[in-house]
Amino acid sequence: MLVMVMTYSSSYASFPVQRTVTSADTSVMTTVADEEKTPVSPAATSAASKQMSTALLLWFFLGGFAGHRWYLGSPVGWNILFILTFGGLGIWWIIDGIDIMTEKYPGL
Repeated sequence: MLVMVMTYSSSYASFPVQRTVTSADTSVMTTVADEEKTPVSPAATSAASKQMSTALLLWFFLGGFAGHRWYLGSPVGWNILFILTFGGLGIWWIIDGIDIMTEKYPGL
């Protein structure tokens, strides 16, 4: 399991991606490098469609399995750590619940 996680994290976008952007008004082409981003849950959807009630229900019923964290798009590594430490022995789970209720959790 550890080898699989290490392989995934070391192969995920380990190089800057170059993208060419063209403008319709001029023929000038510019190259933009994407910022390096941390991997997020594939089940994560856009921030506009997140609902606090759904996140709160997932936090209550699937909090030990980081269900709310997967739904809100937290980084994969932190979600796995959350599961392995049983929600930081319950402390992270409580903090996440407070953040969801006050709508200060990233992704809401």
